[in-house]
Amino acid sequence: MNLTYKDLTIRNAVFADAKQLVSWWNDGDIMAHAGFPNGLGIPDSKIDKVGKSFEDSDDFGRVLVIEYCGKPIGEMSYRTPEDKVAEIGIKICDANMQERGLGVTLLSMLIDALFTHYGYEKIMIDTNLNNKRTQHVYEKKLGFQFTHIAENSWTDQLGQLQSSIHYEMTKDNWINMAINKITYRRD
Repeated sequence: MNLTYKDLTIRNAVFADAKQLVSWWNDGDIMAHAGFPNGLGIPDSKIDKVGKSFEDSDDFGRVLVIEYCGKPIGEMSYRTPEDKVAEIGIKICDANMQERGLGVTLLSMLIDALFTHYGYEKIMIDTNLNNKRTQHVYEKKLGFQFTHIAENSWTDQLGQLQSSIHYEMTKDNWINMAINKITYRRD
């Protein structure tokens, strides 16, 4: 996948991205919302293994790098838990690039590509129940539909029970939403 809209690019992660991605994954400030306030703790000796895993990924699941003006600023991902269903995620890791509305554009690019070019019929996404800002983006800006709350469904690194809120969107709903019509370049 290689999508471009103005100064933003979403592309497949490659071996050379492993060091940057591991650096982000090991940063507790970046990973706290995902339940890892101490980071993932991936040792430098495993960076090559992480990089090789990108080469083994396929169109049923990928780690993607987000770039702004050619500089990596975050990551996205998708996986296929069942036929024609994608589960997606996003992290804008560069704190200077957060709170700029880029997430809506980036998610719109990915969602549109998955529906239009990759044959998916439904996309699922979730967030921490306490993350009200992200819930607003998913519901009001992107049009995801609430499906359920998984209360106390997982425990973070500090031993605290966490709950998540889950959403989905169908291809038909996406196509009927004029707000999501952006023109990006797909290479």
